[in-house]
Amino acid sequence: MNIKTKITNLHYTRNPKGILFEILKFCSYFYGIGAHFKNFMYDKKIIRPKKVNAFVISVGNMTTGGVGKTPVVSEIAKYFISNNKKVAIVSRGYGGKLNNKNINMISDGKNIFFEAHDSGDEPLWLAQNTPGCMVFTCRNRYLASKFAVEKYGAEVIILDDGFQHRKLHRDLDLVLMDSVKGFGNENLLPAGPLREGAEALDRIDKLIVVSKSVKHELAKKIAKIMNKRLKLPTQVCYTEPDYVYNIKTGQRLMDGMDATAICAIGQPQQFYDFLSNFNIVKTLTFDDHHQYKPSDVIDITGNIITTEKDAVKLERFDMDNIYALKLKTKINVEELLK
Repeated sequence: MNIKTKITNLHYTRNPKGILFEILKFCSYFYGIGAHFKNFMYDKKIIRPKKVNAFVISVGNMTTGGVGKTPVVSEIAKYFISNNKKVAIVSRGYGGKLNNKNINMISDGKNIFFEAHDSGDEPLWLAQNTPGCMVFTCRNRYLASKFAVEKYGAEVIILDDGFQHRKLHRDLDLVLMDSVKGFGNENLLPAGPLREGAEALDRIDKLIVVSKSVKHELAKKIAKIMNKRLKLPTQVCYTEPDYVYNIKTGQRLMDGMDATAICAIGQPQQFYDFLSNFNIVKTLTFDDHHQYKPSDVIDITGNIITTEKDAVKLERFDMDNIYALKLKTKINVEELLK
């Protein structure tokens, strides 16, 4: 188990102990000072967010990775596209080789210009699964949004993982939380998964509780609790397994088949839990946003099942035994945007 995995495990342990946690807890004080100071500067309007001539929606979360933002971003974009709006998704492009100091157009809504190792897995997935939507990556989301509006006529900007990017004014701040993981051990980074303290709760317009299970009772209960506790409009997003398909041929894998499950995502256990209809003989977990090499998978015999996020990085390999789990995301976007 590498240090990153150990730290992630601490993040989601209810009452973590040990010397590593104590060191991380000490570091969290300095992280918290920095985060609080930034928020103070914006909250007191000493620094003001910049505006673009478009309706801007941020889809983000208060914790590090794995909550399920990307499919929600896609569903919101599809809603606006179906209503004849020109939509651009703007992502930081984490994990890609492109220089994100630049504005990179990953897709113009019709053509995709980069592969996953350049763009990052999430921007490519968004480009592939959101036809008609422009996708950009850039560290400076304001500059990328301004570019999308002025050069390509974008009317709606959706920020993928934009809650902490306060440089750009947004008209709607949507924040997601995992129904099982919640806010983890409720410590700030690096001791816990929280990117910000409780002061950030005041910026949330609507909360989305993501249910990654075939049973949704817990998510519904959590949504009611958070609605009452935070006095925020709260909605449940249902994420369920749909089917498993070959990433080269599209052929579906029948239930009950033997397979090795691999992934490089923020919450791997939730993915493995979705594969209960298959005989998973082994699991291989890589760090989030891991850039796969052929040596990572070439010696695996039999079927390999991975996530669609990972599949965009594996499809360049000359292998015909890789399958991806298709998920279905159910969320009432019209109600969300009211």
